Amino acid sequence: MVVGRTTLGVVAAIAAMLAGINDRPGSRRGSVRRLGVPAVVGAVGLFVGTVAGDRLGAVALTVLFAGLGLLAGGISAVGPVASAAGTQLLVAAAIGAGMPLPESGWERAVAYLGGALWLVLLRLVLPTPGSLVGDYRFDGERDAVAGVYDAVAELLDAVGTDRATARRAALTAALDHAQDALTGPRLRRYASSSAERRLHAQYAAALPLGEAATALAWAGEPVPARASQGPRRLAAAVRGNTHTGPLPAPSRSAPALRALDDALLHAAEAFDRGKGDRDLHTRRRTARDLVRSVFGAGGREYGLRVALCFGASAAIAQGLYRAQWYGQHEHWYWLPATAVFLVKPDLGPLVSRVLCRAAGTVLGAVLFAGFAAVLPRPEGLIALVALSGALIPVATRHFAAQTAVVTVLVLALVMVGGEPQASVSRIGETLLACAIVLVAGHLPMPGQGGGGVRARLGAAGQAAYAYLDHVLSESGGAAHHGADARALRWTLRREAYRALAEARTAIALAAAELPALARHTEGADDVVATLERLVDTTTACAVHLDDSGRLTPWHLAQLNELLDELAEERDQVGLRMPHAPEVPIAG
Repeated sequence: MVVGRTTLGVVAAIAAMLAGINDRPGSRRGSVRRLGVPAVVGAVGLFVGTVAGDRLGAVALTVLFAGLGLLAGGISAVGPVASAAGTQLLVAAAIGAGMPLPESGWERAVAYLGGALWLVLLRLVLPTPGSLVGDYRFDGERDAVAGVYDAVAELLDAVGTDRATARRAALTAALDHAQDALTGPRLRRYASSSAERRLHAQYAAALPLGEAATALAWAGEPVPARASQGPRRLAAAVRGNTHTGPLPAPSRSAPALRALDDALLHAAEAFDRGKGDRDLHTRRRTARDLVRSVFGAGGREYGLRVALCFGASAAIAQGLYRAQWYGQHEHWYWLPATAVFLVKPDLGPLVSRVLCRAAGTVLGAVLFAGFAAVLPRPEGLIALVALSGALIPVATRHFAAQTAVVTVLVLALVMVGGEPQASVSRIGETLLACAIVLVAGHLPMPGQGGGGVRARLGAAGQAAYAYLDHVLSESGGAAHHGADARALRWTLRREAYRALAEARTAIALAAAELPALARHTEGADDVVATLERLVDTTTACAVHLDDSGRLTPWHLAQLNELLDELAEERDQVGLRMPHAPEVPIAG
């Protein structure tokens, strides 16, 4: 506003708002990818939408929006960052095509990038509260790695109780969070500072501890209380960036306890040396994996629903706009942009999303109408934008609260940009978008339903089988042992548990849908539960192999029993999975 380019400021503020919605607690480096990738894709969408809005008629624009919806929906099946990128692509395309701005497409795209990158810069530079001790740039990484050691200690405390399964799942979540926190771009040019190398070494040292704790939980025999004291002291050392001091050694009366003791000794040595590299025992997804996700069952099903919702809402919105249903308001783009957020499956069950969106929009519109009646313009509206932006991190905890805050922010930006007050029309457009998404979201789609869940289950099964196959190969002789083989084993174990956690999340969301959608994934929870038991048993076998060099007939019998049970459950739900590894018959 100071330089007389208010509309560009509105575009930048919209980009910063969307980046704030995408942000989550975690490391600074992780936020670069989490916020930056969707911002770049959104800028491309804004440019494409601007050009299309200037040159295409209503029918051609609707077809283009449907095609973008199909592409963005398929991309969203890749993962959380891709899902955010797909959403920003569509929202920005709708804004570019419908928002009346004097700037060209490239100017809008640059302003959009500037708004998002401003938030990324603040995220990288400003310390979080309570993190001024030491090198605060790594506070998110330290908290994440320390959380892994705390999760190991809690799992050890729960061994032999009915809390063990939940604690093992919590350990998986902690490892996933730490892995994400450490995989961002480097803050320095060369393999980074000693603090970064130390954190990588501390994360790597947690992997054998987690493996031993999982094996103990699988055995189910309670362990002495002192077994969890070592991991807790390691967690405190990570948070305080200090030395570990003496660690209490657990009993060495069983293979898993001996593995735990060895892992503690290894961790103490790693903490003292502080040496490590950037290899987090992960494997990059290949282009084939990405294509399989986009064009697989999950990507196709979600892409078709997004294409239908985005294209239909754009067509209806333009029809209403040309019929002058909007009156003096030129914001038909709100309808398709709202539909994009409503159709996202990772925001909760469909009906819940719709109800929360409707309630949040009504509340936000009413609040804004009250503010607009008393606030001075434009200073009061700018202050309202800043206040709403500050509330976004808190509001993201609930979709209705987030919707209310975003509604106030967007309506304020619209007025700052020169349009009249639009609370009433905003409510009407949101309710119409809710109706469109409810209908389109429950329509039958070509192919087998529940594609997203089935894709996650298939990936989990493939990862579990790869892990089992590697552990079985370790039992074939000394040639398969060593540091490299063990590092690969930890990589495969991490991938298996992570894939299972993603499948669990997808199943929980699908189970909360209405029967028309939930029925497609019946029995999936039994399959993932058996896969989890298979991976737990494989972990126990790996620990036993390290101790004795061979598997007992009892271990082999357990593996074969689980594979038979999994095959039966897989056939019942009609799930396609890769062939299971051949496990020798016990006896």
